[in-house]
Formats: sequence, structure tokens, C-alpha cells
Amino acid sequence: MIDTLKQLIAIPSVSQTKYTKDALRYVLALCESFGFSVHDGGSYGYAQIGQGEEMMGIIGHLDVVPAGQDWDSDPFTATIKEGQIIGRGVMDDKGPMMAAIYAMKDVYESDKHLNKRVRIIFGTCEEVGEWEDIEAYKANEELPTFGFTPDADFPAIYGEKGLLQTEWHMPLKHSGFQSIEGGEAINMVPAWAKGQLDDGTWLEAKGKSAHGSMPEEGINAISKLMEQAHGPLAAFYRDKIDMQGAKLHLDLADEQSGSLTLNVGKVEVRGKDVVLSVDIRYPVSYTEADVLTLLKQEVEPDMHIVRISGKAPIYMDKNGPIITKMLEAYRTVTHDDSDPLVIGGGTYARAMDHIIAFGPVFPGVELTEHQANERIDIADLEKAREIYRLAIEKLATD
Repeated sequence: MIDTLKQLIAIPSVSQTKYTKDALRYVLALCESFGFSVHDGGSYGYAQIGQGEEMMGIIGHLDVVPAGQDWDSDPFTATIKEGQIIGRGVMDDKGPMMAAIYAMKDVYESDKHLNKRVRIIFGTCEEVGEWEDIEAYKANEELPTFGFTPDADFPAIYGEKGLLQTEWHMPLKHSGFQSIEGGEAINMVPAWAKGQLDDGTWLEAKGKSAHGSMPEEGINAISKLMEQAHGPLAAFYRDKIDMQGAKLHLDLADEQSGSLTLNVGKVEVRGKDVVLSVDIRYPVSYTEADVLTLLKQEVEPDMHIVRISGKAPIYMDKNGPIITKMLEAYRTVTHDDSDPLVIGGGTYARAMDHIIAFGPVFPGVELTEHQANERIDIADLEKAREIYRLAIEKLATD
């Protein structure tokens, strides 16, 4: 499993590059070598075992965010150090998908008789846009009856906050900057930023990358740059932007999912405008319209807002039969009775009905997805493989 994961990490399948198709071809060839039936749909693919009318789905992605800076090793050469495997995608989502593939292999080679089919579905553009890969799958293929995506946390996820991604535009000539750039992706906390003010002063700032759904886990270099700068854009930024949206009167919260978060992931000059790329995760009891209405009241006319993409929140019965069986598998392996969670991250659980986000990150483990030196304990990956095997047996053999 680790050897094949190393080969998958070596494919630099950053979203919207040609290498995503190479990653897809690699995993489909691997699955076919194990005896699974496979299908290549171009932007998606799948591999399947078992028989029966019902189909269980395991849905994940092979694309990754850009590597970014400050790695201690080559992000696309998997490195093993102190029991951890390090490389872009080992936690999000190549490592978990490899654990799921090998869990299916374990079931396929056992004497367990599946009375449902189990299909692992590979997406290639989860990290960006409107998930055209999964939309293409849904338009052309059979939908699973239920299943999980190995792209979040254990013990299980029964809700995900709403996701709204926007761009905020200000004319460069009115911004106070001659040039400015920073960050790698809208859903990453930026680790670097630099710019030149109208008076010729050059500024640079360094931060710490993290997943955009948890801005408090990182240090936003764009925010640090704006603290040093002067002029209209810097003044607006300091006056209006914080991680909870409080300065925009967007400090929304609910009991089920907690507080809204806001992350400025990128800044760049595009044409005649300075553009801030802003990622917002909002509580499950609110709507995108609620957020956009408040946002436009506070941001415009200082900056013009363009909606890039959005995904509605999801919220499910945490005592339902699917989550219950997944929790049984988790608790059998770990002997941990932790309760399921609601998260700010956006997973493929939003894409289809009755899909639960399930692992791979165990309680108390540091989240390193979207960060430099992304890593996962090999022991945790092996434990996730065992949990997924047991979950497949519980859900596809009853």
C-alpha cells in the first residue's frame, strides 16, 4: 500500500493540470490488477467489486492543491520519516483513497460474500470549481445507494458547513499598490505575500499554510502584509476582514456547526484590478443568500464582489443506520467512543445523497492537509484501511 501510494504521490496531479488524468489512469490500472472491474470516464473513473442490485459507493479525489512553499523535502517525492509518510496528497486525498482501495482488495480476497456491489469512484477536480468531475459522473453513471468519502475525520461526519467562494475586485489605480501577489489557492491559508506600494516601497510577509476551512490553524501572510501597508486597499482590509467575519457583521453561528470562518486565500493583479480570493464557510442553519446579502452590504461599493462557486450545507441524522454501522467499524478497531462531528471542510459527501465523510484523520491528530510538509502516520493509514474493510463488510454483506 505504501509503495503504490509513493508512486501516486509522484504524479503531480494539481487541480486543472494534465497530471490529474495520469493519476486516474494509475489507480484504475492498479485496481484492474487486483481483479476489480474498472471504467475510465475521462474526468472521473471507478472500480468495482461484488454483486447485487444495491451499490455502496466510496468517493474521493486524486487532484491536490498546489505544493506551495517551505517544504523540507520534494512534495512530489514521498518521504518516510519517523513513521510518517510526507508528500502532497498523503492526507488529502491520495493516502485515504489508497487505504480504501486496499480495504476493497482485502474484502475481495477474503471469503466474505458481498450481496451489494462496492464501487470506488475517483474524482479529479475536487479542489476547485463546481466539481465538474462528479457532475459528469452523475449525468452518465449509476448513483450509489449510500456510502462514504474518506476525506475528513474519524469517527464520522454528519454535517458540513456551507461553502461560498468569491472574488473581491478593486481598481489597481485606487488601491495604493503598484503590484501585489500572494497565496496559492483560495482554500489555503497563504504562506507568502509581497507587493509594491504607490510610493515604491516593497513589502513582503511570510505566514503558515493551513486548510482554508480552518484559518485559525495557519498564519495569513496577506493579512500580515496589509498590516504593514497603507492606502485604500490596506485600510479596507484592516477595517473589514477577520477570520470570523465579525468586522463584516458576518459573525454567524449555530449550535449544530459553530461559527462562520473567512479566509483570504489569494491576492493578485488581474487586468486593471486587484483581486482578493475569499473562501467563506458558514453554519448549517444559514443559506448562501443570507451570507451574500450581508457581504454585499458591507463590502460594496469599496470592492465589487463576484461569486465564484458555492455549495449548500449538509446535515444528517447522526443516529441513522449508515453512520451507526460506520461507527461500529471505527469503534471495533479503535475502542474509541467519540461522537460524530460537523466540519467546515467541503467533501464529496455534498455531491450525492446518503454519503458520509468518514476518516482518515483520527481525533487529536494534527491536520496537515493543504500545508507544507503534508503528512500522515503510516500506522494511522493502516488503521484506516482496517476500519474501511470492516465498514465495507458491515454495509455490503448484510
